[in-house]
Amino acid sequence: MGRPNAGKSTLTNALVGTKIVITSDKPQTTRTVVRGIVHRPDAQLILVDTPGLHRPRTLLGERLNDLVTTTLSEVDVVAVCFPANERIGPGDRFITGEVAKIRRTIKFAVATKTDLATPEQIGRHLLDIQEIGREAGIEWAEIVPVSATAGDQVSLLADLLVAQLPEGPQLYPDGELTDAPEEILVAELVREAALEGLRDELPHSVAVVVEEMGLREGRDEDRPLLDVHANLYVERDSQKGIVIGPKGTRLRKVGTAARHQIEALLGTPVYLDLHVKVAKDWQRDPRQLRKLGF
Repeated sequence: MGRPNAGKSTLTNALVGTKIVITSDKPQTTRTVVRGIVHRPDAQLILVDTPGLHRPRTLLGERLNDLVTTTLSEVDVVAVCFPANERIGPGDRFITGEVAKIRRTIKFAVATKTDLATPEQIGRHLLDIQEIGREAGIEWAEIVPVSATAGDQVSLLADLLVAQLPEGPQLYPDGELTDAPEEILVAELVREAALEGLRDELPHSVAVVVEEMGLREGRDEDRPLLDVHANLYVERDSQKGIVIGPKGTRLRKVGTAARHQIEALLGTPVYLDLHVKVAKDWQRDPRQLRKLGF
C-alpha cells in the first residue's frame, strides 16, 4: 500500500512477472483490490494491490479508502511503498499513522523507484523511512529499496515476504496469476489506454464497464475472435468531446492500444466495440457508483 502513484501496481506486476494491474503516471489509477499470485517451488505469495490511500474529496474516494482499510485487516504482511525520488510528505505520514493502528500485522517499508534517485537520495530516503516509522511507533520488519522497472531487488523482496508467511495449503492452482474476472481486467486495460494523454481532473472522471464479452459464434476453432463491447463513462459532455477527439481520432487510438493489450493478456484476437457515455457527476452519486461497480 501507499499514497497514490507510489509505484504499488508496477511493483505488483514485477513480482508476479507479468502485467495484471494497470499502471499510469496519473494518481489514483488503481480503483479495485487486485490479487496477484506469485508461484514458487517453496511458496505461493498472494499480493494484494490496493488503491492509494488519500484524503478523499468524493464519495468514490471514500469508498476506495474503505477498500484499503478493510484489506489491511486481512493480510499477514503490510508493505508500505515510499517512492525514493520524492521526499517523505504529509501523505506518507497519514498512511504510516493508519498502518500503526494495525497491531499484530508484520510491517515492511519499500523504497520504490530507486532507478529515479541517486545513491545519496536513496540513503537519505531510507533514513527518513526509519524516522517516519519511529514517529508513528512502527518497528519495520524490513526496509527494502527496489526498482520494479529495472528489476533491482524485486526477487529479494519476494524472498523476505515469503520468510514472514505462515505455513498453509496452496490457495490458487498453478498458473493462475490473478483472481480478477477477465471482464474486469479488460475494462481496466481500456481505462489505462484512455488515461494516456489526459490532464487535470479528467483522468479521475473516466470509468469503463464491459457490457458484453464472448467468442464470436460460427468461427473455426483455429481462428477465434473475441467480441468485447465496452462503454467508457465520463462525467460531463465537454469531457466526452475530449475523449473522442476530432473526428473520433483519439477514441480510435484508445481502442487500438487497448485491443493490443487485451490480445496480449488473453492470447486471442479481439474485436473491440467502444462507446463514450456521460454519467453525470458519477464520482459523487451513490446510484451511479453502484452501476459502475463501486
